[in-house]
Amino acid sequence: MSAEKELLKRKEEHLALCSSDAVAFKGVTSGFEHYSFLHHAITEVDIEAIDLRSDFLGHTVDYPFFISCMTGGTDDTVNINLKLAGAARELNIPLGLGSQRYALGTDRFNDHFKRIREAAGTVPLIGNIGAAQIVEPGIIEKLDELIRNSDINSLAIHLNPAQELFQHGGETNFQGLLTAIANIKKNLDIPLIVKETGAGIDDICADELFWVRVDMVDVAGAGGTSWSGVEILRNGGDDSHDFWDWGLPTTYCIRRVHDLRWQYKFKLAASGGINSGMEAAKALALGADFTASARRVLQELNTGGQTGVVKMVQDWFDTVRKVMFLTGSPTLEEFRMGKIKKKTELI
Repeated sequence: MSAEKELLKRKEEHLALCSSDAVAFKGVTSGFEHYSFLHHAITEVDIEAIDLRSDFLGHTVDYPFFISCMTGGTDDTVNINLKLAGAARELNIPLGLGSQRYALGTDRFNDHFKRIREAAGTVPLIGNIGAAQIVEPGIIEKLDELIRNSDINSLAIHLNPAQELFQHGGETNFQGLLTAIANIKKNLDIPLIVKETGAGIDDICADELFWVRVDMVDVAGAGGTSWSGVEILRNGGDDSHDFWDWGLPTTYCIRRVHDLRWQYKFKLAASGGINSGMEAAKALALGADFTASARRVLQELNTGGQTGVVKMVQDWFDTVRKVMFLTGSPTLEEFRMGKIKKKTELI
């Protein structure tokens, strides 16, 4: 089997596995259940006046939420991305594309990208490339071409060492990664996002990323999809594997990275186990500028179609508005200022 066919086969298997809960973390949660909101009995908030519009790297969107990167490269995934693009357009939120590794150095997929852009309208599209690819020679030129071909508004680099470690033939040499990220930021005129894939980014890693001027970090913590688990299943293993639950919980990552705001100016996104409006609200209250979800959106698309995705996101942020009302938070900025506590502090 050619390398390209092997890559596309892997994409199809990823999509099938991520359509179910079989690849969820088993013994680790995102941590949201350990937090409660502080009820404010004398709230003076007008719930109808709450404005959730947010700045996404220079673009005004209607919700502090984006559909996270998950899938790309096959005919099936193009159809999925077209439906997600339609939902993103209706909601006026950003859409993350799946890994675009397959499109590096070729214009064969330009029609796919054109169709997605047409379906998405003017909403921000987030390109996506893996850490293993950006350390390769000539990557700046290839990425520059990819950015033009796919008409993306920002570029996400996904960090997936745990997945690569357990993927058959995966990349296990990441030497030069931070230098490569810095070179991309220096040489390409596009907002740069760095995201994990379910194992989390803490303050130590984020500090290095912000030092090289990364614009946004998506912590993508443990508690949602276990990508080491995805590869373990593909290799015939099961969820008893020692590394299935590897990673840092999402809430821990949000708090730790948020603490760097005194030192750097950046956008913070929270994904990894965001499955409800209440969890989205907790992520925002803990300090995230944006929340994001991939597998939960994919599941809703499979059962409810594009309309189901739109309704789900709208319902989530109706919940966010209600929480803001009950905590006396007229704006998202105030909502991030001490409106949530660990449950152990409320005894």
